[in-house]
Parts: sequence; structure tokens; C-alpha cells
Amino acid sequence: MWVEKGSLLLAPMAGVTDKVYREICTRFGADGTVTEMVSAKGYLLTPREREEVVQLRETSPGERCALQIFGSDADFMGRAAERLCEDRFFALDVNMGCPAPKIVSGGDGSAMLRDLPNAERVLRAVVRNAALPVTVKMRMGWDEASVNYLDAGKMAQDCGAAAVTLHARTRSEMYSGRAHWEAIAELSARLSIPVIGNGDVESAQDAQEMLRQTGCYAVMVGRGAMGNPWIFRDWQRARQGLPPAAPSPRERIETAHAHARALVAHKGEYIGLREMRKHAAWYLKGLRGSAQVRVRVNLAQSLGELADILQAYLADLEREEAPAAPHSPE
Repeated sequence: MWVEKGSLLLAPMAGVTDKVYREICTRFGADGTVTEMVSAKGYLLTPREREEVVQLRETSPGERCALQIFGSDADFMGRAAERLCEDRFFALDVNMGCPAPKIVSGGDGSAMLRDLPNAERVLRAVVRNAALPVTVKMRMGWDEASVNYLDAGKMAQDCGAAAVTLHARTRSEMYSGRAHWEAIAELSARLSIPVIGNGDVESAQDAQEMLRQTGCYAVMVGRGAMGNPWIFRDWQRARQGLPPAAPSPRERIETAHAHARALVAHKGEYIGLREMRKHAAWYLKGLRGSAQVRVRVNLAQSLGELADILQAYLADLEREEAPAAPHSPE
């Protein structure tokens, strides 16, 4: 099977799951990853975007990665599927879940759930042309009045999809409220292909609970992995019957520094430092004094300056946490 039952996968997230972060998550134990989404139309029509796609499609040795594409035109999606499939990917994922306004305004992402006949044409074109298993990532529907994930899941299965990932919210819910895990359970019971659950997984324990409650085939984590690759380490520890191992402040800061070095090496200092800002905020979240440090990180103009900021912050944290020396008797 292209992905093992009971796996914990890293979800595709635009601006987050580039090669660098996927490599970090793989190192910590992610069972599989998915690229940032690639525009089928942009890839086929715009030379500049084709160059960007080269970077989006880069993978690391040992990484089990799926490639995600988006678009609502069957011809473009079919042709992109034919050209983009490569042996180093384990699947080609079709995005029917992204809620971003700039995506749905063109009828793509979760907007495809508003027109299932067209979504069917798209999926049939992709499956027909892809040399990889085709998977679908979707939401429950556009809004409360048009919840149609059961129909969409059945349609994907009939088109030949190998699996469906359900983010258990509607597009109108965006990321608010609680994910409706009961929808994952119902879809898992209705389909014969694997259903992967997604939504409100913030720890390895949450992933285990989703598997238990819903009977889904595997779990995908998105926002819960931002600045938290240790969720995958805890997942692997849980498989061995071991408790979670929370990262120390030193591990968090040193991992952030390593992430920054890799980003700069991959994308250059100007872009790498700016993309690191959000990652640094996620890595440092919850540590004492992190808000002030984030301001300094956002102003760093070089990798060396960023390293100095992080090292000084770590020294301050460890100095304050060190036990006080006993007073000498007079």
C-alpha cells in the first residue's frame, strides 16, 4: 500500500510545507508528507511559475512525499497530472479543500464542492492521465446548507481515487470551532477506499484518539505541526508504548536555528530570513519572553544576526532556570 494503515502524515500547507520543513518533519518521524499545492494552469501556461514549481517539487532523500495540485479545469488538470507525476512521489493529491479566498474565487480548492459534476470531470481526467495513485483532500462542503462530503467522497471513489482525506469542517467554518470528527467516522464507514482524517490534531494523543473514534485509515496533521515537528516523534514513541517527550527550550531554539540555516541555504538569505519569521514565532510560542524575541527576529538582516538573537535568548532562559547557588556559611 502507498501509505500504511495508522500512519501520521504532514498535511500540505501553502507557505509552510516546503522541502525544508518537510525534511525536518521526516527526520522527526512523519510517515509521509505532501508538497505545497501546485497550480495546474500556472504550471502549464506561465514559464515563471514552471520555474517555481521546480522548487515546490523538490524532495529529500528518504522522504515519502505526495505532490498536490489544484485547479478546476479538467483539461489543465489532466495535462498537469500527466506531466507532473514522478516516481519519487507516492501519490498525486487533488486539492478540493483549500478555503483561501484567492483560491476559491477562481472556482478551485473547496469551491469545487459547489459543483460536483465538474469536480467529477476533473478527477476522471486526473486519474486517467496520472501515473501515480490519485488522492483527494476535501472539506465537508461549502457551508452548513451544502454539506456534501458523502456524495463527494463516493464520487471520488467512483472516479478511481485511491484515498480521500477529509478536513472535517466546511469552507465557511475556515479553521474556527471544533472539527466534526463524526463526519470522518461516517465517511470511513461509507467508502471502501481509505479515508484519512484531518482537523484539530495537535498532539500524538489527538491522532490516536481520532483513529479510535472515527476508524479512519490514517491521520493527517496540519496546523498542529507548525513549529512542532515533535508531534511526529511523539507518534513514533507512542507506537513503542513510550510517553510523549516534550522538547526542551534548548531543543526548540536549536531546531529553529537549524531550520533557518536550511532555509537560507535553500532559498537565499533575503527570502529565507523572511520566510523564517513565521516559523520562529511558532517554534518559540509559549516560551517566556518570546514576544519580545519575535520582534528582534523579524528585524534580523542576516543569518548571523538571527543566530546571535536565538543564542542570547537561550542563554537568558537557561540562566533564569538554573538553580541558585547555595550561600556559603559565614
